[in-house]
Amino acid sequence: MAEQVVPGGRGRAHRRAGGDRRSRSEREIAASAAVAPQPFGTGELAPGVVTELSARVRRVIAPNPSMMTGPGTGTYLVGSPDGDVAVIDPGPDIAAHLDRIADVGAGRIRWVLVTHTHEDHSPGTDGLVARTGATSVGFGPRDGFEPDIAAADGWSLTLDGGTGPATTLRAVHTPGHASNHLCWLDEDEAMLFSGDHVMDGSTVVIAPPDGDMTAYLGQLERLKALAPRSIAPGHGRLITDPGARIDEYLTHRRARAAQIVGLLAEAGATGAGTVTVDELVARIYADVTEALHPVARFSVWAHLRQLAEEGRATSVDPDQVDAPWAPN
Repeated sequence: MAEQVVPGGRGRAHRRAGGDRRSRSEREIAASAAVAPQPFGTGELAPGVVTELSARVRRVIAPNPSMMTGPGTGTYLVGSPDGDVAVIDPGPDIAAHLDRIADVGAGRIRWVLVTHTHEDHSPGTDGLVARTGATSVGFGPRDGFEPDIAAADGWSLTLDGGTGPATTLRAVHTPGHASNHLCWLDEDEAMLFSGDHVMDGSTVVIAPPDGDMTAYLGQLERLKALAPRSIAPGHGRLITDPGARIDEYLTHRRARAAQIVGLLAEAGATGAGTVTVDELVARIYADVTEALHPVARFSVWAHLRQLAEEGRATSVDPDQVDAPWAPN
């Protein structure tokens, strides 16, 4: 597939575009992967630890553990032992992490691929490019990320394997968690680098308006049809049962949607007529600490918007998280 080259992609400051009126906490939630329960800084998920996932894939964990990133962002180095290397998701702009990646890459990093432009995945791009001279690739310019090459669905590159086998990586556009989200498929090992579309140990935050539940579920079905042998997620350990994991995601989301439909019907039957996102969150997540409710409200809102598209819910203003909802 033809490459679209974006002039001046290198050396640009990674900064958030202006005009965003959300609070800092709302922006952080919208750009979060999930509330990931893995322990921080232990074993193979400790910051800086290099884990060999296959003969051609290594992972380094960034030192950015939090409630929203679990043990930290997983940065992947892909390529044969003495061939060219592509880095997938350089992570945050933390000098020690970027130095570590460059050191592990041993002068062979030729490409920096980004799954999406949330703050724990793409800001390290410019720093890693400066250290290696690599070419950056992503879905397109956004949030201060300006790739050298804008990759649409199906764009691919083949890494020179040196004395080992070559490796072909293909972009799979998977909107849902973010509209500019790309998964990267290693066509030779059938390993899917899933960014924040699928992860280990947690479901994914879908935060409208950029997050889209309908698109997310559709792309889960698409990834399942690709039948990868493993999934290397942006957070957590290698997933070796990808079909079962994707089925778990689909089952969970369908059950949540059914629960919301039931609560909407209950509101209609009791005379209240409508219910708000926050009222739904209080009912659905009654056994979850209230500190996590601001995260949950985005996913509930995303489900309501999905139900509206399906004709099962209605609101006077589905684009506002505080608007009331009713059964349709």
